[in-house]
Amino acid sequence: MAKPIVSDELWAVVEPLLPPEPEKPRGGRPRISNRDCLRGIIFVLRASLPWSWLPPELGCGSGTTCWRRLKEWHEAGVWKRLHQVLLERLADADQLDWSRASVDSFTVPAVGGAKKPARIRRIEANRARSAILWSKPRASRSR
Repeated sequence: MAKPIVSDELWAVVEPLLPPEPEKPRGGRPRISNRDCLRGIIFVLRASLPWSWLPPELGCGSGTTCWRRLKEWHEAGVWKRLHQVLLERLADADQLDWSRASVDSFTVPAVGGAKKPARIRRIEANRARSAILWSKPRASRSR
């Protein structure tokens, strides 16, 4: 039997972080369950498939449904909170290897940054007339 995409252990961590289902004042069809959507999201991301190629046999709804739920959860900050929870769990289990960690200036900007270099003076002898700006347009010939 194949290993489930969303195990009970993973679902126990993710479920409390998800936002409540929005109310439907006008009814409508029931939403695909959050667990099924998570299964579809993980499947598409792990397989590097386009959302439209999500197999309906998985029972995750359409790729569009999973993509919308992914976007909804991103806007609600679910992924940032999940990342923090998983880091805390790994730290508590003493399984974080900080010797392989790296930080770049994109994620942690430098305070004050580098000083800007002084402007380089132009040398008069190096100035050349631009052939593009100073050329005269040719008159069209009519025969």
